[in-house]
Amino acid sequence: MFDPLKFAYPSRRIPIYAKNGMVTTTNPLASEIGIDILKKGGNAFDAAVAVAAGLTVLEPTSNGIGSDAFAILYKDGKLYGLNSSGYAPKNLTLELMKEKGFEKIPPFGWESVTVPGAPAAWATLSDRFGVLPFEDLLEPSIKYANEGFPVSPVTAKSWQSAFKRYKKEFKGEIFKTWFEVFAANGKAPDVGEIWKSTYHAKTLKLIAETKAKSFYSGKLAQRMVTFSKKTGGYFCQEDLESFEPIWVEPLSVNYRGFDVWELPPNGQGIIVLMALNILKGFEMRCKEDPESYHKQIEALKLAFSDGLKYITDIEEMKISVESLLSEEYANQRRNLIGEYALLPQAGDPYSGGTVYFATADKDGNMVSYIQSNYMGFGSGIVVPNTGISLQNRGTSFSLNEEDHNCLKPLKRPYHTIIPGFITKENKAIGPFGVMGGYMQPQGHIQFLNNFIDFHLNPQSALDAPRWQWMKGKEIMVENEFPKYILESLIDKGHQIEVSLNSSNFGRGQFIYRSDDGVLIGGTEPRADSNISCF
Repeated sequence: MFDPLKFAYPSRRIPIYAKNGMVTTTNPLASEIGIDILKKGGNAFDAAVAVAAGLTVLEPTSNGIGSDAFAILYKDGKLYGLNSSGYAPKNLTLELMKEKGFEKIPPFGWESVTVPGAPAAWATLSDRFGVLPFEDLLEPSIKYANEGFPVSPVTAKSWQSAFKRYKKEFKGEIFKTWFEVFAANGKAPDVGEIWKSTYHAKTLKLIAETKAKSFYSGKLAQRMVTFSKKTGGYFCQEDLESFEPIWVEPLSVNYRGFDVWELPPNGQGIIVLMALNILKGFEMRCKEDPESYHKQIEALKLAFSDGLKYITDIEEMKISVESLLSEEYANQRRNLIGEYALLPQAGDPYSGGTVYFATADKDGNMVSYIQSNYMGFGSGIVVPNTGISLQNRGTSFSLNEEDHNCLKPLKRPYHTIIPGFITKENKAIGPFGVMGGYMQPQGHIQFLNNFIDFHLNPQSALDAPRWQWMKGKEIMVENEFPKYILESLIDKGHQIEVSLNSSNFGRGQFIYRSDDGVLIGGTEPRADSNISCF
């Protein structure tokens, strides 16, 4: 009788206020999982683990049990960074890829699979900061996997698009399980259709009972390695057994009195900081000013061109983070920005499948968390009888020996998923993030400009129409962009494409904490997003 993805009139959301706890996610049921954990006495870290596990069931189009994860955590006035991204298997070598005739790593199949980090991230966060038993945190996701749930509109649309593509492209035994798990009735679920997976439930139960040890050294690890060997993959037992998340120190720059925090490479968060360093030398007069947009775009292009060249596993980087974030370098790059669009040397950004969420509790603890399969369901490989969809993050590796991000065994690739955090005078402002492949630094910059420069409220800062740099001078914008802004940008040499599809422009969340401890949340209008609070 109606289409849940068609809107006859503009829809308006308002910021949400609460004081005891808040969870913002791309899925209403996932937000409720987090709030239920807080109401049971858990903290923001417990809620984050529960939501992360829940989203592998509730939104499998964007993340899964075989994903990677990153987080920025705020506790007792201190920030902590967690990098739980996996590395290339030790048997996956550049020489082997060349022998097999690959010029670049394909998006589907074993060549694109790196060791998954998400289950280890859950266990690590729970061990260090959680207060509830780990098994309790995974119980809601196990229940949804066993009993089923109605698939939400945006997730259903993504699922159906993936099914159409995979039906054409997936050939061979290694992709058979994807269809058995995610299209058991010969099709992707419709909006509101009940979907469940006992495979997911059993796997999550094993992870819960063993604090993820089964995933890396037990029964689940054995199944992954066995299937890899059977179908021409590269995993060995040691790849999984050796994996551990890394605690890292977040990086920051001060932007107009606010400290903006990102994680160090192998993630691309440093691009955000480089762009802010460039932008803080300009006056941003007002939001709907063509000159403001021009400067944002040009600063982002310059930062991205550096990021795409230099970012890789931090142990393999050939240029220091400090030099990229220095004031001298920012001045040098800023001086390149003139009246007309630049043509920087860079790659070809495109969007991906990721979930970002934020949690906060009454004690001031806050979590900025992101988890991803990379492209939709990932590599297309689902380990039989487990529901584990393996990510395709290895696609980011280059097969050019001269490139900084060239493939190497046990090396972490350039990573697009980045959580963000804002503080001011050593006090938490709050966690933020905008997911979506190479859109993510661009979404971060636009959100930060909206919030800090133009004083938009947490919801409006996410609602505002977005632009996306594609390559060269090519800019894609959402349909709601004011025409006069676009005409002015064209006059400055930007090549503008207007998109009717908002799914390419990222999906963000934000929780702001006021001086008196009130939590104010904004959530993404381009997704099935929801804020739960009490």
